[in-house]
Amino acid sequence: MDAKQQISQLIDVKKEQFITAADRIWGTPETRFATTESVKPFLEILEKEGFLIEKGVANMEHSFVATYGSGNPVIGILAEYDALGNLSQVADLGEQKAEKEGGNGHGCGHNLLGTGALAGAIGIKDLMEKENMTGTIKLFGCPAEESGYGKAFMARDGVFDCLDVALSWHPMDTSMAWGLSSLAVYQIYYNFKGTSAHAAAAPEQGRSALDAAELMNIGVQFLREHIIDAGRIHYAFMDAGGESANVVQPTSSLYYFIRAPKIEQAEEIYKRVNKVAEGAALMTETELEIVFDSACANYLPNQAVTTVMYENLKEFGNMNLTSEDQAYSQRYYDSLNEATKAGLITRARENNPTASEAEIKHLGTMPVSEQIAPLFFTDATSGSTDVGDVSWVCPTAQVMIGCEPQGTPPHSWQWVANGKSSVAHKGMLAAGKTIATTVYDLLINPELVAKAKAEHQATVGGKKYQSAIPADVMPK
Repeated sequence: MDAKQQISQLIDVKKEQFITAADRIWGTPETRFATTESVKPFLEILEKEGFLIEKGVANMEHSFVATYGSGNPVIGILAEYDALGNLSQVADLGEQKAEKEGGNGHGCGHNLLGTGALAGAIGIKDLMEKENMTGTIKLFGCPAEESGYGKAFMARDGVFDCLDVALSWHPMDTSMAWGLSSLAVYQIYYNFKGTSAHAAAAPEQGRSALDAAELMNIGVQFLREHIIDAGRIHYAFMDAGGESANVVQPTSSLYYFIRAPKIEQAEEIYKRVNKVAEGAALMTETELEIVFDSACANYLPNQAVTTVMYENLKEFGNMNLTSEDQAYSQRYYDSLNEATKAGLITRARENNPTASEAEIKHLGTMPVSEQIAPLFFTDATSGSTDVGDVSWVCPTAQVMIGCEPQGTPPHSWQWVANGKSSVAHKGMLAAGKTIATTVYDLLINPELVAKAKAEHQATVGGKKYQSAIPADVMPK
């Protein structure tokens, strides 16, 4: 049996502890940096497995770095475990129904992401121990990927500077090696403070913070025409001033996400949005406080490592789904609208240009995709991730495992409902095997590491990573 098959078996031997950990994290969904319960399964397992654990890195109480081995190369594996707000959902149900009204839920599969990374770290650790291999493995526990960007704070503080290569993965509705970029993003609070007054008896004595917030949103609406096509600006009201319509609202607060393909483009849009906010404050004679929350950089895929990871994905990314797995997932496929279902047929045709129409229809209507998409690299962008900051520090690669119902989007009730299923568990283990076997390739092939690092230097153009987060901004 070769080394990679040994890794696969070593992960299977311990799969129940990874499944238990994933389900436990699903049951304690926590957001941003407050991942008090979600981090515990990692620490318990890693301590038992003999990793050296450093807790609370980069001023984040629930972050960690777990290290095994010594010497070069130093390979990092990225783990996430935060959830999303207002996405509570009853497990395994084929319709939207909150388990707890207004509660959190794992709508991006991070309960699987973190434990899949954990499985990969332990799988390669067990082989290194067995074969007396040299090299260093570091598993990074990273809270607040969805909002707050823990990895960006870690990158700012130099936590990843020791790495030769970093690896990650993400649940998705189709399997692929990630050759796309991502959007850089700034997150900012705009807090307006006015003067309260009786809205009928003395409105002239009031200065409405709510008016200021609404005028800011209107101004940004006009601004959208004058930013780059790939730019994105989103907002949410954090404080609408209260529930009394007969009061001139003295406070109002907005939370903005500003995205662009490159961090410098996001910075440019951010400065323009600030001017709109300042104008709104001037028009309403209110005070404005701009509070920088966080930011993350655009992702730079490393082709050398991603290509190797893709080969391992093809060998170890097969989830070996059963007819029962597909029957279970049918409930989520049935929840899709007809346009989405048609889009899946189109995707199947694009990924299988030589297939017959009958084969394409079969592939496009499967509740869970069993295909691995062709590898390609493009400047196209999709979403945002703080893995982007890591990719500016060192060569970085990641894969997607299609363990979510085909056609369903991230941040959906379907992903939460699916999060404790056999399909989800099989995807998590496939991810762990793909990561661990890629680490093995890096450990035994110094030429691959050197090639990846040379490519990284060419990609960043000699620029040293510089965080967009101001030095005085702390995780919160």
